[in-house]
Amino acid sequence: MSSPTFVACLECDLLHRQTQLPSGGEARCTRCGALLYRHAPPDANERALALALTACILFVVANVYPIVGLEVQGTHTSSTLFGAVESLWDDEARTVAVLVFFTTIFVPAAELIGLTWVLVTLRQGARGRGAVAILHFIESVKPWGMVEVFLLGVLVSLVKLAHIAIVEPGVALFSFGALMAFIAAAAAAFDPDAAWKQLETIR
Repeated sequence: MSSPTFVACLECDLLHRQTQLPSGGEARCTRCGALLYRHAPPDANERALALALTACILFVVANVYPIVGLEVQGTHTSSTLFGAVESLWDDEARTVAVLVFFTTIFVPAAELIGLTWVLVTLRQGARGRGAVAILHFIESVKPWGMVEVFLLGVLVSLVKLAHIAIVEPGVALFSFGALMAFIAAAAAAFDPDAAWKQLETIR
């Protein structure tokens, strides 16, 4: 007879005995209601991979094309996200430039590439080099992703600038909005507990 498995809530540390769930079911903490684990449907990784690949494409578009264009007294200017980071660096706001680069470019890129790599490894059932380490890395950097905060800041700035300039939302702005939705959908479809167990069997 196998010994019972216990799961600790990541929010309040309360221990729960793990039980078998139906497909698509989820278990929540009895104290704080946080998600403990879930039984993802069989095609969960396939859906997560498709969503992650789409998010990767949107991320490239969001960083290649201008976020916004401004026209003031006949002078038109536009900038990409990386261009904004460069401007902050050139204006001696280097701490802010590093933070913007890290939270809106590096972390989302690393998270998307890492998640895609892990999902491809799981799909092929291969011994992907460093897949376990990558999964650890994804979990550690996830709180540092600030795409949502950045997009909200841009929208607030556009509302304020609309009174003094002609504002033209760029392709990248819409791509960032779609990127947020696809990252959230990929994270919802991905089951990290099942991924850990599967990676342990193919190591």
